[in-house]
Amino acid sequence: MTVDTSPLALPRYGEPWTVDDLKRLPPDNTMKYEIIDGSLVVSPRADVYHNGIAAHLCRLLTLQAPRHLLTSMESGVAVRGGMTYYEPDALLAVAAAFKQRDADHLDPSDVLIVVEVLSKYNRRHDLVTKRHYYAVAGIPQYWIADPDQQTLTVLTLADDGSYAERAVVRPGEQWKSDEPFPLTVDPAEIF
Repeated sequence: MTVDTSPLALPRYGEPWTVDDLKRLPPDNTMKYEIIDGSLVVSPRADVYHNGIAAHLCRLLTLQAPRHLLTSMESGVAVRGGMTYYEPDALLAVAAAFKQRDADHLDPSDVLIVVEVLSKYNRRHDLVTKRHYYAVAGIPQYWIADPDQQTLTVLTLADDGSYAERAVVRPGEQWKSDEPFPLTVDPAEIF
């Protein structure tokens, strides 16, 4: 008798998913895998328009950010000891965090801004669930780009540990901030 020792050993029934479990899944470029409170959430990968908005946001941040900060698309962020894991559409983090050769994800303490672009597949998660967990993780800013409304909503971490809406900006309007560095954003550059 032989025993199957397949490397695809998923959590046992009733046990939570973790970031380590994601490493054992077969490669899949068609779906996005995230974990919320130990539950696996699978959604289709974003389309070209969605990714273009994230890329424009990365370029906008890169052109204005100091050299010790770096933007990235779809780098993972683990929250709550790997029991919750997201791949934001874009983010801004401390550049040194990207020099860890064996790291599978970023630590929330290295992330200054997370960006989610709303889509029909993840709208509720982006507006409610991710908003909660990014705040719990202490990420200073959460930006939500809405392609349908053509708005960029900027949320900042409040003293009570939740996000407060700081601005809702539309194409042709400029939003300026000194946090996390002097920055000017006009959604006309994004949508």
